[in-house]
Amino acid sequence: MLLTLTTTHRPATDLGYLLVKNPAHTQSFSLSFGKAHVFYPEATEERCTAALLLDVDPVDLVRGRGAGEPGTLAQYVNDRPYVASSFLSVAIAQVFGSALGGKCRDRPELADVPLPLTATIEALPCRGGEGLLRRLFEPLGYEVAAERLPLDEAFPEWGQSSYLRVSLARTCRLRELLAHLYVLVPVLDDKKHYYVGDAEVDNLLAKGEGWLAQHPEREAIALRYLKHSRPLFRAALARLVADEDASPEETEDEKAAPEDRAEARMSLDEERRSAVVAALRRAEARSVLDLGCGEGKLLKRLVDERVFERVAGADVSMRSLEIAKNRLRLDDLPDKQKRRIQLFQASVTYRDARFAGHDAVTLVEVIEHVDLSRLGALTRSVFEHARPRVVVVTTPNAEYNERFEGLPRGALRHGDHRFEWTRAEFHAFCERVAGAHGYKVEHLPIGPMDPSLGAPTQMAVFVRAGGEDGAGGADGANGARGADSAGGAAGTGGASSAGGEDSVRAAGGAGGAGAQGEEVPA
Repeated sequence: MLLTLTTTHRPATDLGYLLVKNPAHTQSFSLSFGKAHVFYPEATEERCTAALLLDVDPVDLVRGRGAGEPGTLAQYVNDRPYVASSFLSVAIAQVFGSALGGKCRDRPELADVPLPLTATIEALPCRGGEGLLRRLFEPLGYEVAAERLPLDEAFPEWGQSSYLRVSLARTCRLRELLAHLYVLVPVLDDKKHYYVGDAEVDNLLAKGEGWLAQHPEREAIALRYLKHSRPLFRAALARLVADEDASPEETEDEKAAPEDRAEARMSLDEERRSAVVAALRRAEARSVLDLGCGEGKLLKRLVDERVFERVAGADVSMRSLEIAKNRLRLDDLPDKQKRRIQLFQASVTYRDARFAGHDAVTLVEVIEHVDLSRLGALTRSVFEHARPRVVVVTTPNAEYNERFEGLPRGALRHGDHRFEWTRAEFHAFCERVAGAHGYKVEHLPIGPMDPSLGAPTQMAVFVRAGGEDGAGGADGANGARGADSAGGAAGTGGASSAGGEDSVRAAGGAGGAGAQGEEVPA
């Protein structure tokens, strides 16, 4: 059972500090089921690879809980010593525990640095096939390569096995990669070797913090990780969604900060919706997806405009989607009208096949709810993978904030905002995204104009260069992963960083091709 971790970060040997394993030495560790060995096949300034080799003793397995039915040959002859499984997760936790916990004793700052990482698993059982493998890892931002292994290289006529050699590449913090492997390898194997109880629910939620709640396959992940125990599954799912809204009774309007109420006094919310609808009409869009649709105020405007033949809304909050459903009176609409509308749960920083196929995508007051370090994931999800003909983005103009009475200097308009940009910062971000993905961008003000401060809301309308058909491609996206990030435009209340993956209060994408989130029935 072999796992390798490779980085091209400079100096690449920093990987040794993160893993707390010296690249110059081979180290061995005793485990309850055998031994783990750590060594470095390569360790240069340019490229470093750490290998974790598990030597699983099948006799020890039988002495413990057994690997097959009592008294059968399967107890001794099985795939457990050779394929990635929950044994690998245990080894990761025990051998790379500091790295999994996000700690680096000698270089603490390294733990928070996103690194270009590739994990390779030589033999991975995928009960659910390559499709499930991609649905689990691609929504998290990984580039997945999978090769089916032959049953025996010496006898090709025997055909292919059910095992895959898998490579997973992503720029992220090492602890994120290890946590994803820790949870998802046993999910793919679906054959956990140890007893699971209430403590395993805590373990799943701890390792899944920051990504599992918004993953489009969270139900399948939780069920398989907990060995198909329905009581444990229900307990885990209840805790995953418990924090979706701080208070189940609060609506968006009730959560509004004082500065949002100042916006309301100038009817800025309504003016924004009118400006977005006007931009969509000018672009002759016929189908629109509103990402981060919230309680459906823009959706209601779009549905009322007969020019929009298909209208879809996505949000990470199921409660918001239920409110949107009621606002649209979906249950009272005739079937023909219902078929025109789609609501589904998703997170904007994950890829989702449902994002593709629309003329236009709107992100109205959404991007400022995303950590700057994760904007790259959002832009790739929308501009590289969904790739609509038109994208409309609105966001606050930080310069205008001084016009809001009662808003302290330097404060953000809303408690959930991660940043607010000046006009120059927003323009710079939009130009980078447009250039990286083959779009042209036009900037328009929304709200009362101040001669020196501009308007309270800034809107960018992206139109795909040439207006070519097609969605979901990566045309013109080569090299875009770096260009997508927030770069130097830190803005008010944030710090610049490279792209990454995370959930968003607003909506967005869910997993790779064909992935489905939780759809609200019409």
